[in-house]
Amino acid sequence: MDSLITAAARALAMGDPLGALNRVALREDAPALALRGIAMAQLGDFVRAKALLRSAARAFGPKEAIARARCVVAEAEIALASRDLGFPAKALDAARATLEAHGDFVNAAHARYLEIRRLLLLGRLDDAERRLADLDPAPFPPTSRAAHELVVAGIAMRRLRTKPARAALARAEAAARQARIPALTAEVESAALLLGTPAARLVARGEERPLLLDEVEALLASKSLVVDACRYVVRERDMTVSLATRPVLFALARALAEAWPDDVSRETLVARAFRGKHADESHRARLRVEIGRLRSMLRTLADVSATKQGFALVPHHARDIVVLARPVEEEHAEVLAFLADGESWSSSALALALGASQRTVQRALDGLAARDKVQSFGRGRARRWMTPPLPGFATTLLLTAPLPNG
Repeated sequence: MDSLITAAARALAMGDPLGALNRVALREDAPALALRGIAMAQLGDFVRAKALLRSAARAFGPKEAIARARCVVAEAEIALASRDLGFPAKALDAARATLEAHGDFVNAAHARYLEIRRLLLLGRLDDAERRLADLDPAPFPPTSRAAHELVVAGIAMRRLRTKPARAALARAEAAARQARIPALTAEVESAALLLGTPAARLVARGEERPLLLDEVEALLASKSLVVDACRYVVRERDMTVSLATRPVLFALARALAEAWPDDVSRETLVARAFRGKHADESHRARLRVEIGRLRSMLRTLADVSATKQGFALVPHHARDIVVLARPVEEEHAEVLAFLADGESWSSSALALALGASQRTVQRALDGLAARDKVQSFGRGRARRWMTPPLPGFATTLLLTAPLPNG
């Protein structure tokens, strides 16, 4: 490489895309095209960056396998930043194998981190942890170490392990300071803010208060019976009953839990579960059936006893019953949770992350757009959706991932 290419590469490594462009903006050779592509990606022009990297990959000769593989890795990073989760994993894996075979272990590790971050976005935490266990960040430069610790913290927060998350973020902060890249430092600071903002609400005995992520972790480890309105489960420590596919039963369980230790009238339960304004005999008959089903589902955790006015929830062993609710009760909150990272998402990427059909996600986005909750730009396949982060709230509990021990 000539001196200008070397200087541009160093500028990019330090997070200075404008300095890199000053050196190679007018050049059309393969190394310059690749560096220009990376610079445009750092400036946020992902479309132009992708085009430049593909041109660079074609311009590199057949004997320049390492350079072509690096272009593939850079394009994969752009795809992740632009939330194109459908980027071919086989191409990235082949590029990683090429880099490892030629001794470029730093960029090979970077390719692995990209795949792990993609798995994390998709909620595949077990797969992400297995792949992360194969990587030792110690011999890598500070930027790679910071990326490693950010992934560790992300997995820990999604699994509600706040102590390991804080430790990983502290290590990431130290690595980011050593790297002296402002964008990386800002990313670490943004991740750390999630631990200091409310992640859920606790509803108990007619009162409610916000909970931080570590308080949620402590609540789920306590002796309380928790009706979790974030994941639609009822749990007591290691025992979990999922009502995710039984919305009527969950509505009844939540209403009973919110009123505990008092009972709930039949009229109120009909209104909460069936959205009926008046409880006639048909509603009462249906309520008896659904209460019987709820009693059967919760038999290992609690009983649903009949009272003069209605029904009450009676725990078998728990000291109390509480409701863990979302920080904001918002329709299509799962969609908003993914958009809250400030990045632009396509409807296909959201569908992949949520495990839903693209049409279902599109209807949700249209509904949110009608209420000015989200905005879109572009047309057709290039259409992207985004929204400012929900102010003052962490969205960890709204993202796709299993809760601890369940």
